Amino acid sequence: MTKEITYAMMRESLYVAVVADALDSIGFCNQSPRISLPPYTNSSLLVGRCKTTLWADMYHSVDNSYELELAAVDHCRPDDVMVCAANGSMRSALWGELLSTASRNSGCIGAIIDGAVRDVARIREMDFPVFARGTSVYDSQNRQRVIDLDVTVEIAGVRFCPGDLVFADMDGVVVVPQEVEREAIQKAWDKVHAENEVRDAIRGGMKATEAYNRFGVL
Repeated sequence: MTKEITYAMMRESLYVAVVADALDSIGFCNQSPRISLPPYTNSSLLVGRCKTTLWADMYHSVDNSYELELAAVDHCRPDDVMVCAANGSMRSALWGELLSTASRNSGCIGAIIDGAVRDVARIREMDFPVFARGTSVYDSQNRQRVIDLDVTVEIAGVRFCPGDLVFADMDGVVVVPQEVEREAIQKAWDKVHAENEVRDAIRGGMKATEAYNRFGVL
């Protein structure tokens, strides 16, 4: 990488689609779950590091079904994004206002939920980004629980590893494996700035074919 591209620079200039294009260009073509995970509380770009939790449905009562999810929240670090992998189960809401508040206090900046969220209006007031499959009124107690944390998880066939860089916006979610992070982010950065040249050229009257032939960017 010719220069360090900081979180602030990524949040200012990058977006999910261009990161996916950069990953495609280096052979990582399955880094975005092909499911809808829309933003429920904040439509701005979310960029951070995966803090992973693996969830399972349950049909019995236990003394503390919250134990591992609370541990995950309490051990968040600055710029973490909570990733809740529940195989798309909508049995209950995995995330809500109190977890948003507690995780933010630990440095977490958003959540990606392969399942349901609740307290949407209150979380929206907090301006805390949450991407989820849908909503549910039900609490997770004795319905779903975290069975492991800080492990590799999958959402719709895409792997999310602890510490991987993850992007989410209105177009979807994309995860950048750490082993190709520097290369992928540099390529995304370069493409964004090349796209700016193409946009200016087309606005100036250049035909799309000519612009593509000149700049090689679409």
